[in-house]
Amino acid sequence: MRKTCLVVVGIFLHFFSGFAQSSTDSGYESRKLKLEEVNLVSSYYHQEGNNSAVTGGIGTEKLTDFANVIDVKLSKYDRKYRKHTFTLEAGVDAYSSASSDMVDLKANSSASFSDIRFYPSVNWTVENENKGTTVGFNASSSFEFDYTSFGIGASFGKKSKDNNRELNLKAQAFFDQVSLVTPTELRPGGGARRDEDDYASSARNSYSGSVSVSQIINKRLQLMVIMDLIKQQGLLSLPFHRVYFNNNSMLAEKLPSSRLKIPLGFRANYFLGDHIILRAFYRYYQDDWGLKAHTIDMETALKINPFISVTPFYRYYDQTAVDYFAPYKIHAVTAAFFTSNYDLSKFNSSFFGTGVRLTPPNGVFGSSHFNMLELRYGHYSRTNGLNSNIISLHLKFK
Repeated sequence: MRKTCLVVVGIFLHFFSGFAQSSTDSGYESRKLKLEEVNLVSSYYHQEGNNSAVTGGIGTEKLTDFANVIDVKLSKYDRKYRKHTFTLEAGVDAYSSASSDMVDLKANSSASFSDIRFYPSVNWTVENENKGTTVGFNASSSFEFDYTSFGIGASFGKKSKDNNRELNLKAQAFFDQVSLVTPTELRPGGGARRDEDDYASSARNSYSGSVSVSQIINKRLQLMVIMDLIKQQGLLSLPFHRVYFNNNSMLAEKLPSSRLKIPLGFRANYFLGDHIILRAFYRYYQDDWGLKAHTIDMETALKINPFISVTPFYRYYDQTAVDYFAPYKIHAVTAAFFTSNYDLSKFNSSFFGTGVRLTPPNGVFGSSHFNMLELRYGHYSRTNGLNSNIISLHLKFK
């Protein structure tokens, strides 16, 4: 197995190095499409908890996910010396979920226990360096057993004449279809369907707009303000989430068919000498379901030497519950909307860890095209008992 992996890596490096085109004239920008970089990211995620929404707010939330993403960035200049950048990305997640397996309470194991999600995307940007403008367009999709999504978006950026200020505008729309996979007890005759083609589906659409302004205050301090507006419409509940009422009856989760979200963020980067970068982020969030949240995110990049850096990080998050949440067997049968999904409950959480990045001058393992390796680990915990760990590996090739 090890020999096979080394052969594959060697072929990969040889193949992509052939794309790189350099000109002997440093004043000439090639109009041929050339490779900018290739990124490979793999991560392993595992969580444990006992508030599964599938079983009404009680029961295991055990889940594992193995994700792999590759993106390829290509660029070229047109006749007007505008830079066109194309980013092609494809991701595959393979996950197993003990809670999803409980859609059928009587089955030892079902199709819901594991699934694969595939999510390709493409992004195209055109940068006019003389005018300081960048226009971008993107398209994305995602496919899994009970959910499909298609997205489109556009962006516009404008830099000031001195390049110290930048305005960015973004718009995004997602058009989703949710398969109506209900708990077996709520199906006609209590039977279990085995083919996803048997399930009806319902639409869920999301529209978002974002405005951000960044400013270089001086050579050490950079600031950014970000404001988003997100509107969701359609089926916003999940039909396989059970809710148990105070009279022992049970129905599938029911939530309003629209939701308006308003996040507001502030970011600051401070360069404390040549070896330390301090990054801080704060976000306030509220929506018309009654949820309000605060996020504080801090990261420090410590340069051990020019080629090795360590990045410890910490994120604190606090939220109120939505108006429609109640735990197991607390909801009244007269409620118009109801959920026992603890993601919508009141809680606070902490996420902390560190990363190590290597950027040797001669490339990782002596390969000039393999120019960066980063390994990150994070631990997440929240006050309702959910805990998780994630480890990721990022490789960059140029």
